[in-house]
Amino acid sequence: MKCTLMHKRIAVAEIELDDATGFIQKIGTIYEPEHLPVGTAVKNGAADRAALNEWWTDRSIPASRSGVREALETLEIASTKILLVRCYGLSLSDQYWICPEGSGLTWDALNFFDNDFSDDIGDVLFGANRKADVLDFSSPDNTSDGNLKKRWKIIGGKRYLVKGGSNPFRQQPFNEVIAAGIMERLGIPHVPYQVAWNKGAPYSLCEDFVTRDTELIPAWRILKTQKKSNNVSVYQHFINCCEALGIQNTVSFLDRMIVLDYIIANEDRHFNNFGMLRDAETLEWIGFAPIYDSGSSLGYDKMPPQICSEKEVVCKPFKNHHTEQLKLVSDFSWIDFRRLEDVGGFMESVLTSEGAEEYMDPKRIRAITGSVKGRIEYLSQSAMSLKSARENSTRDDVKENIAADYTSKMDR
Repeated sequence: MKCTLMHKRIAVAEIELDDATGFIQKIGTIYEPEHLPVGTAVKNGAADRAALNEWWTDRSIPASRSGVREALETLEIASTKILLVRCYGLSLSDQYWICPEGSGLTWDALNFFDNDFSDDIGDVLFGANRKADVLDFSSPDNTSDGNLKKRWKIIGGKRYLVKGGSNPFRQQPFNEVIAAGIMERLGIPHVPYQVAWNKGAPYSLCEDFVTRDTELIPAWRILKTQKKSNNVSVYQHFINCCEALGIQNTVSFLDRMIVLDYIIANEDRHFNNFGMLRDAETLEWIGFAPIYDSGSSLGYDKMPPQICSEKEVVCKPFKNHHTEQLKLVSDFSWIDFRRLEDVGGFMESVLTSEGAEEYMDPKRIRAITGSVKGRIEYLSQSAMSLKSARENSTRDDVKENIAADYTSKMDR
């Protein structure tokens, strides 16, 4: 299928998609190279097809998504990349899309920021049976990433992301609320969350922070703009890439994200769940996006003794261990520890809210709240010595930044 890769109303490049696989087979004329997805190199007038395919594939639902295999069988579709083509690649995270040759389609008529979209795909992804009538594939659910069950809903005219938790504890939705509460106390820009319930299961609910005029550029795409030297740490490489692009306040943002992730023992801050916002038309960088997607934390998949011991806690995106990653922080003076004094009570109120008792027992709650208070205490006592120990070596660097896979968790 011959298409034009569009960036809002701007024609970027001619591409040809394989009808069977959804992969980009060919890149033709490039009209606006500066509007190609970030990290797509152009050499001698030709775009890197492998890089563009990687970006295109990242727009599709991952094959490891919980319940996606059953959803594809229900939809009678071979792969999630075909779903991507069916909705013209439209997303609620950015302004890219594909316009089939001769279709006459326009951004204003199709985009999900201004136009309603179908619930059909979201319903199937959440386990509903296929409808008897023709399915409407016009949905941003076709371009949602991540391995947890999720969908988009229009509520009161606003776009909300609804996201589930993994078995056996379904803890991620509660963790999102807790992480947001901690960031509120520390003055860290963040996405607010609330817990919603459906058929007895908890889900996190957050409003889309991307608008019709802005777009989210994941940190992973920023890393693709330069080749990393073996003797440069992942942390320093990311800073170098941001500086080369003119992105401001990188170190101060990372300081706050690293501290937050230490406090909540976040295990899944890979490079696709934080990023930058930019103007979709002028391509000017607005700044780092508010912090989001902090649910895979607080021992979300562990038993209370494991939560207390913290022996199996993994870390991303820069170091394999939180204590090593904490050494990258340049400044702790912005932390007002007095504002964290009520964190234990706040967490307990979230974890004992109505409906949570099916997933949270007192022993688990004590382990979670106790471990967080212990990390805050360590941070309070060690901030000065950690600052003096700051280093940028490659020691303990993360080798592979990929999202957590929840498919191996036991069904409850």
